[in-house]
Amino acid sequence: MKIKLLILFLFISFSASAQKGTRPKLVVVNSYNQYLASIKSNPNNELVEIKKAIPNITLDIRYATKNNFMKQVMYGQARAFARKPVVASLRKIQKELNKKGYGLKIFDGYRPYAITVAFYKKASDKNFVANPAKGSKHNRGCAVDLTLINLKTGKELPMPTPYDSFSASAAANYEPVTAEVRKNREFLMTTMKKYGLNVLENEWWHYDFEGWQNYPIMNIPFEKL
Repeated sequence: MKIKLLILFLFISFSASAQKGTRPKLVVVNSYNQYLASIKSNPNNELVEIKKAIPNITLDIRYATKNNFMKQVMYGQARAFARKPVVASLRKIQKELNKKGYGLKIFDGYRPYAITVAFYKKASDKNFVANPAKGSKHNRGCAVDLTLINLKTGKELPMPTPYDSFSASAAANYEPVTAEVRKNREFLMTTMKKYGLNVLENEWWHYDFEGWQNYPIMNIPFEKL
């Protein structure tokens, strides 16, 4: 009996250790100097300001206002950043869209980790915010929230929902929608995918950059960038 108990104890201990091994500690870059060092070792780590790189792109940074699901100002500055390769892709996308009379409107890009923590605490539906235990692609500078605009009017093209809608109809494949909305949504998703940005399943406006795993989670405020 004692031997059986000992074997059981060892098995439980081994299982617990194995489970711990599958959960690597979340690494968050809080130091600006550490961020600068990462750029020196790999220039692609740079968080580039999107508007400076693509001057004719439109910004609508909702988290710098109270017009967001948090109902409070989360960003001290109305700016948008993304890693260097992400911005390079956005530049190509904007160029292609412009030829067809359209352009991008950016709602959000890089998001400091502390903001993700605040979102998760307050969000009524956790399916629409990232779990801080894993971090967000936004925290890595590899996700952008955006939509399409008509260059002549400056107005947004009709989409299934407004930005940051916590509803089933925000899903990338939600039906039923009108023919116009379906066409616009598909046009946006197809164009983005062509340049390595893939739509998030439950948010038609959210796009993740292929290779996001190669970038660390950041907690550097806009004011330092």
